[in-house]
Amino acid sequence: MTQRTDVVVIGGGQAGLAAGYHLRRLGLDFVVLDAQTAAGGAWQHTWDSLHLFSPAAYSSLPGRPMPGQAGEVYPDASHVVRYLRDYERRYVLPVLRPVRVQGVHRDGEFLRVESDSGTWRARNVISATGTWWRPFIPAVPGRAEFDGTQLHTVEYRSPADFAGRRVMVVGGGNSGAQIAADLAYESELTWVTQRPPRFLADDIDGRALFDAATARRRALENGQTDTGGVASLGDIVAVPPVREARDAGLLKASPMVVRLTRDGVEWADGTRAAADAVIWCTGYRPALSHLAPLQLRGTRGHIATEGTRAVGEPRLHLLGYGDWTGPASATLIGVGRPARDAARAVAEAIVS
Repeated sequence: MTQRTDVVVIGGGQAGLAAGYHLRRLGLDFVVLDAQTAAGGAWQHTWDSLHLFSPAAYSSLPGRPMPGQAGEVYPDASHVVRYLRDYERRYVLPVLRPVRVQGVHRDGEFLRVESDSGTWRARNVISATGTWWRPFIPAVPGRAEFDGTQLHTVEYRSPADFAGRRVMVVGGGNSGAQIAADLAYESELTWVTQRPPRFLADDIDGRALFDAATARRRALENGQTDTGGVASLGDIVAVPPVREARDAGLLKASPMVVRLTRDGVEWADGTRAAADAVIWCTGYRPALSHLAPLQLRGTRGHIATEGTRAVGEPRLHLLGYGDWTGPASATLIGVGRPARDAARAVAEAIVS
């Protein structure tokens, strides 16, 4: 069965819901296709201790402030899930789930969205599938030979799973630092990073990061010198658990290993260490396999865009994958503006 609509939004996480909010305000006919069985996006799959970098007031989607969480300055992931579920209900967003999109194809004046639950022909498509579903692990020699446990950030849940074990955490970003801090008290921890960790000042949280991203966007829009944005401040937000572990001397990073061995790891100088488990906190790539039939060009796993619009297919917008689809668009508070811009562009294209 094939259905027709103005817009298909692919992905029902924070970016998809923000797009839905603005499409609803513009009076467009649309549907949100979400592969998950419940509302909450990737937040419902994170590790147990994860908290936001920002207070609730600085973590809101358009139109609906996030309420505070009792006893917490920085809300935890379960609070975010509840907020997203409430947001979806409040604005009566037409989310269908679980619907797994298999491919987006050109079909005359339409884009044809094929899924395991039917086909939609849409005037425009907004892809908002994020990156959580495509974890990246570098090709470190010896990975296939290692006899211990290997997992990525997306699979980590609790330090209780590694109590008393020798664990190596790989990665110098926020997830690496937070998971290392999580494990520092109950495991024999080794934390390795590509370069020395760059902690942001203790008083910097998501509020300052959003301000930095906004200032960079304004500078670039006005033809001014690139301020460097968030990257100019550092790599790791010193949220309370990270700060506590760091100040207790438990977050001492070693250089990146050159290979895994059968029972551990080895550094460039020949030094070896035993390990029972390796947790790869090495980032993600955009989850864009559903767009492969469009054969769009790009670099480093990205699709070339102007704002949110795909250069090679103007009926397609990409939202929430990172700064290349809008400054801070992969954050709760940052996705609102590019979502608004994408919705307005879609509305203008449909009217013209």
